[in-house]
Formats: sequence, C-alpha cells, structure tokens
Amino acid sequence: MFVSAMRTNQPRMAFLAVVALLSLGASIDETRYAMPSSPPRLQRPAEGVLFADDFSSGLLKRWDPDKESVWTAWRGMLRADLPDQKQVRSLIHTGDTSWTDIAVDLDVCMMRGVDKGVVVRVRGEAGMGVDLRGGSYQDVVMYQREWPMGRAAATNANGTWNHLRVEARGHRYKVFVNGDLRLDRVDGRSARPSGSIALPAYTGGVGKCTVYYDNVVVTKLD
Repeated sequence: MFVSAMRTNQPRMAFLAVVALLSLGASIDETRYAMPSSPPRLQRPAEGVLFADDFSSGLLKRWDPDKESVWTAWRGMLRADLPDQKQVRSLIHTGDTSWTDIAVDLDVCMMRGVDKGVVVRVRGEAGMGVDLRGGSYQDVVMYQREWPMGRAAATNANGTWNHLRVEARGHRYKVFVNGDLRLDRVDGRSARPSGSIALPAYTGGVGKCTVYYDNVVVTKLD
C-alpha cells in the first residue's frame, strides 16, 4: 500500500515529471494526463450496503493492488495507468471472499485504451470477469477464465463516464450498462458460489491504458 505522504505528493510528482519531459522536447501522449469530466455523485442505497467508496478520502486503505505503482487515488477518483506495452494487466482487490449474492455498481471513464470493468466472485486468481470494451468494439463481454460467458453491444466512448452494474445471484449473472440490461447468463459449471471483487487495468492489443473508476458500491441481494 502507498503511505499517506506518498499519496499526497503523487499529483505534484506527476506534474513535475510532465514538465521535465516537455522541457526536454520529449513526445508525450497528452491524453494520459488529461482529466476526465466530473464523475457522477455517489448514489448510496438506503440499505444492504456491504461496501462503498467514492475515493474522496484520497486513500486506498480498503484496496489491495497487485501493482502499487499502477493505482492512485487522484482528485476523488481511482486512477490506473499502465506502461504503453501490449497485454499488460493489473488488478486492485477489495471485499470479502464470503460475499455471495451481491450487486456491484461503479462508474468508469476510459481515457486511453479499450478495456475496463469489474471481476466478481474472486477467489485466488480466478473470478467472473466483465469487460466493457470501447474503441472499435463498443460491447460488453463476460468470461470465466478462458471460457466466454456472453457478449452484447454497448456504446461506451472514451472520455465519457459509463455506469456498470453486475448482479451475481446464485449462479445467475446480469450485466447492466448505463441502466440497460445487456447480459443475463447462468453459469452451468456452478463454479463460483462466493468471492470478493476486483477492478482491472489492461492494455490489451492496443498497448494503452489510462482509466478512472469512481463510486464503487457493493450491495447484498435478497
């Protein structure tokens, strides 16, 4: 985990790094440092909340990143930035492996790259993944390890905030994008009865990833 002092200095350090590159005449991708529009406000349900974070504290105390250098709390948002290389990935975890029937709501804004989403029912290195893909894909896909669980069209332009909701009830999974139901699938293998959650950063084939998350809420389903 980052210590508080490191988190406090990170925005300044990043800014100074950009200034240094510009002074040397280096070529940089300006979208990497571009700020997204203001995210929606946190909508906290009246009851059943297991977890909620709008990152307003500037800390990631309840999160466990596999690569600390990738993830930062940045101006009230969670920011992930990966090197410009193909097929590089990172995950940041939170929650309890005893969670069973839950809904996960989050807002996400991709600035560079294609892939973003959430993984539910995480145990060890496996879980049920939902990938909201931008670029030329404009779809949402669900998968369990290498097994595809479904795909549907879903418009999600870079530089815009999109709301993703995933419901896991028993062995049935529903995926909503911006309020519209896009996927409704049953896991015939009954492989994942419970687990925590994780947010991904992934460069994929385009070799880029700068993504912002906000307003992560986990609620218990009846």
